[in-house]
Amino acid sequence: MSSPIPWLERDTPFPLPPWRKGPFPGLVAGGGDLSPGRLLQAYRQGLFPWYEHGDPILWWSPDPRGVIVPAELHIARRLRRDLPHYNYRIVIDHDFMAVMQGCAMDRPGETGTWVHPEMIDAYVRLFHLGHAHAFAVYDEDELIGGLYGVTVGRIFCAESMFSRQSNASKLALIASVLWLAAAGCPLIDTQLLNPHIARLGAKEIPRASYLAILKREQSEHLRDPWQTGRDLMPWLQQLDVRGSPRP
Repeated sequence: MSSPIPWLERDTPFPLPPWRKGPFPGLVAGGGDLSPGRLLQAYRQGLFPWYEHGDPILWWSPDPRGVIVPAELHIARRLRRDLPHYNYRIVIDHDFMAVMQGCAMDRPGETGTWVHPEMIDAYVRLFHLGHAHAFAVYDEDELIGGLYGVTVGRIFCAESMFSRQSNASKLALIASVLWLAAAGCPLIDTQLLNPHIARLGAKEIPRASYLAILKREQSEHLRDPWQTGRDLMPWLQQLDVRGSPRP
């Protein structure tokens, strides 16, 4: 019986769009591997892996696509009011693996996770190659939240985030969006839309629009955002009442 989606061997390239409809919306292909070359090829084509531990690798490109346009980021008035009083640190590219492991923890009301050991190993390799990055939130020396993702030119593809204290993941996301925007990032890919990020200004756009932006931006470069170990909280606390960083 033939597969309802293209099945990739180790050296098989991804199918090119327009993709035929699979058994699940957004499912494009299965198989392949999580080598750095394969992952980078996927992200450059608007794909990402998403599957549970022990299952075959599945590659997705949702339509519509969840995104954050930095100029449309919404910071709630109460959070802006409380921001100067936080004593947290938001650190770039510090303890990438611990951030991924935080994202792998089960969330209330959920069972299982797609951030499993095979995924962690794959993205840690991308991190060491300079393609994956993290924003980690600390309360003194305790990791309380963060997010990680992959850069494709000037696009940041956010993969997952977690929070162990109130607003920790929000702070990680807000800091990452504003910091990357200052470095020239025009769009944060969130893959899917959920109520949590929708409250921060995320929205859906057609997949074709996302792929067009991705194609245009992937040959461009950000302006040195990956300053390993830099604490962004002092910078973030300079927000004015409109939610834009002061010069």
